Amino acid sequence: MEAYKREFINFMVESNVLKFGDFTLKSGRRSPFFMNAGAYVTGSQLGRLGEFYARAIHDNFGLDFDVLFGPAYKGIPLAVSTSIALHELYGKEVRYCSDRKEEKDHGADKGSFLGTSLADGDRVVMIEDVTTSGKSIDETYPKLTAAANVEVKGLIVSLNRMEVGKGGKVSAQEEIQERYGFPVASIVSMAKVVEALEGTVITPELKAAIDAYYEQYGVK
Repeated sequence: MEAYKREFINFMVESNVLKFGDFTLKSGRRSPFFMNAGAYVTGSQLGRLGEFYARAIHDNFGLDFDVLFGPAYKGIPLAVSTSIALHELYGKEVRYCSDRKEEKDHGADKGSFLGTSLADGDRVVMIEDVTTSGKSIDETYPKLTAAANVEVKGLIVSLNRMEVGKGGKVSAQEEIQERYGFPVASIVSMAKVVEALEGTVITPELKAAIDAYYEQYGVK
């Protein structure tokens, strides 16, 4: 495992973003772990988070793109911090963009998007915290393609939960790839989290609970 991925796993735990216990998810599933990206609240946390995303984008998609798009609301700080990190780490200048939940009908920046406007030919990388069902992509992808003739190069998320998606056969990430035709990558997968934390944060009892969860909901 690359050093930055191991650092990111520890960073999630230290930031109280990745928690272990007994949680009920929006889907109704009871899970032994939970991720809350809303717990990244300080400047230093967002700075480091942007660096982790930037490295993962570089490793998975390269730097041949123009716009970093973060769906509102959680995707906004992700796009901003990662665009800064891409410039600082790689000298790559990208524009950032997000959709508005409510269209602005006045001022110089009126419209459906926050940040840069989209133009025909723009190559876009989408950025999210975690994809469980793909719902936000289903909502925002049509907005992107309606705004301009853009090419989506891929979607980057922080954690691949490695669970079956809405169809119940493949993961949510695979469902998105099949539905829209662009690749989906993550900084780390839940398998890497277990590998890094087993024997410390992840006790034998917790490991058994995680194994049982994936026996029921994991990608086979």
